[in-house]
Amino acid sequence: MDFPLSRYQNMSLDQIQSSCRFPCSFTDPTNFREKTLFSGYCLFNGRKWRTPFSRIRCSFLEQGLRPRPMPKPSKKIDLHVEKKETHIRNSSSGLCGRIENLVLYRRYQEALDLFEILECEGDYDVGISTYDGLVNACIGLKSIRGVKRLINHMINSGFEPDQYMRNRVLLMHVRCGMMIDARRLFDEMPERNLVSWNTIIGGLVDSGDYIEVFQLFLLMWEEFSDVGSRTIATMIRASAALELVFPGRQMHSCALKMGVGGDIFVSCALIDMYSKCGSIEDAQFVFDEMPEKTTVGWNSIIAGYALHGYSEEALDLYYEMQDSGVKMDHFTFSIIIRVCTRLASLEHAKQAHAGLVRHGFGLDIVANTALVDFYSKWGRIEDARNVFEKMPCKNVISWNALIAGYGNHGRGIEAVELFERMLREGMVPNHVTFLAVLSACSYSGLSDCGWEIFESMSRDHKVKPRAMHYACMIELLGREGLLDEAFALIRDAPFWPTLNMWAALLTACRVHKNLVLGKFAAEKIYGMEPEKLSNYVLLLNIYNSSGKLEEAAAVVQTLKRRGLRMLPACTFIEIKKEPHVFLSGDKCHVQTKEIYEKLDKLMLEISKHGYVPKGKTLLPDVEEQEERMLQYHSEKLAVAFGLINTSYSTPLQLVQSHRICGDCHNAIKLIAMVTGREIVVRDSSRFHRFKDGSCSCGDYW
Repeated sequence: MDFPLSRYQNMSLDQIQSSCRFPCSFTDPTNFREKTLFSGYCLFNGRKWRTPFSRIRCSFLEQGLRPRPMPKPSKKIDLHVEKKETHIRNSSSGLCGRIENLVLYRRYQEALDLFEILECEGDYDVGISTYDGLVNACIGLKSIRGVKRLINHMINSGFEPDQYMRNRVLLMHVRCGMMIDARRLFDEMPERNLVSWNTIIGGLVDSGDYIEVFQLFLLMWEEFSDVGSRTIATMIRASAALELVFPGRQMHSCALKMGVGGDIFVSCALIDMYSKCGSIEDAQFVFDEMPEKTTVGWNSIIAGYALHGYSEEALDLYYEMQDSGVKMDHFTFSIIIRVCTRLASLEHAKQAHAGLVRHGFGLDIVANTALVDFYSKWGRIEDARNVFEKMPCKNVISWNALIAGYGNHGRGIEAVELFERMLREGMVPNHVTFLAVLSACSYSGLSDCGWEIFESMSRDHKVKPRAMHYACMIELLGREGLLDEAFALIRDAPFWPTLNMWAALLTACRVHKNLVLGKFAAEKIYGMEPEKLSNYVLLLNIYNSSGKLEEAAAVVQTLKRRGLRMLPACTFIEIKKEPHVFLSGDKCHVQTKEIYEKLDKLMLEISKHGYVPKGKTLLPDVEEQEERMLQYHSEKLAVAFGLINTSYSTPLQLVQSHRICGDCHNAIKLIAMVTGREIVVRDSSRFHRFKDGSCSCGDYW
């Protein structure tokens, strides 16, 4: 059906405009052509008709305008070339648009696959928006191959990037970890702005080249006097990574002089820097001066206190954050759960778990991994397994936490089964995984299985055994009484023996009463850490036990000369969210009378089941004065207090500052049996779970 164009031939432009669907300005005939005749379509009176441009005639002469003459091809080849160019241009526009749309929807791999067509056909005209989208695709996939393909296409097509695109290309190299190429691009840039400097400096900080970062910053400072808050925050991060407070203070001074001291990012970076550099007071000062305390600010100061062992202060800050109404994120709960792990605070951990779910982070991988770690360390291995199984996505850290949990509970078979399941599900183990599973084999005495896994590390998984793995194997040999083989493993190790390796041998010597080899191992440990107090006490106990009284006296004189004194052992227990600390022979507690009466009854009860107080012991953390108060060691007092103030079904969680002595270990095993309680003790050596008259450590610690 032909549209009757004849009735429009004598109309004015205003009349034509009034009859068109699109409101157009006809002062420019080109505008008219673009608005009403785009792609050969005319839209008149709400109807759509496909009409060639050549059939449309408008009376431009009334406006004093001449119609644009239609080109007349003089040769057939010219017409063919024009059609070909139009086809290429239209195809290029469509293909580039599809690439940009794919990037918009984050379908990066499909965008790069489509980009291959542009690479194969060199006639396509690629614009800046398409290149920008492809940069995003390479960044999203961290594809080094994609970066190289894109750069080659830019060069071959003769593309001349502007400042924006140069910065984008630089960012692409930085985000994909190609820092050598990124630095070369930066040095070759004809013009550099603040974005360029911040991009390369941020990349160098992320890659760990902190010294080069400061060198570049000095050059930047000469070129830009006002570097901005982002640059200052990045440089503070570099100071924190180096754990150097002096350059960090200089950056703090610069921030104050530039008026960006109250910037959120600068303040959070300062809190983190001061915390990592050991100046928690300065971190608290910066936090107090923040005009607006954000979630990141709270997380930074809480993490700072937790980093320095101020667990109770970190917990107090957590509740302050809760009262302030600031929104918590999954990092907040992850930090607090780790604090609860250190404090052995089951009630606080349960509250954090509930808050995690209530705030919508119930499936967060980081927080749930922290929960798995907490529950597995404090006798709730079934709860840890439940959290683990409900995680929709698990990383290697999640697997490691649960494997280590089974190992700590003396359930080495389950730990090995979980390790094998991890391999079946395609998860790649790392050195921590092998440490967890080898420790589990060591704790449970799974010798054959442990050696098979140890040998498979480098053979099947390309993980080179480290000193910590050798220490596990030394302990495994020591449990079986193969002390000569354990010593040979230390001697033949492909690296210099570490403290943990000698400590594993010393533990074996203590258990099997090999005082000669134990003395040798103790002297090695003493020589490696001459300033550590526990090493002197360890050596002193070795000499006393082997009858070397002169050598023991020499150690005592050395301790006195250096002014070193062992801090008394203390045991921590939390009841109804209230912490209680006991020392050996402690009589300061308000319930002292009840505690001592309860303990005396317990000692009488377990003596009926074969308990006999031990005499001398071979442990590194027990002083002679504490030996005289054997019956009233801090562990026993804490257990008695816990039994008085908790219900029959409540497990007890204790934290011991030193290594639990052999007498307390035997006593608590029997107390757990006669009371039917589960008692969990975390000492400086390892985790002990007492239940039904046995301990998860297998009496080897």
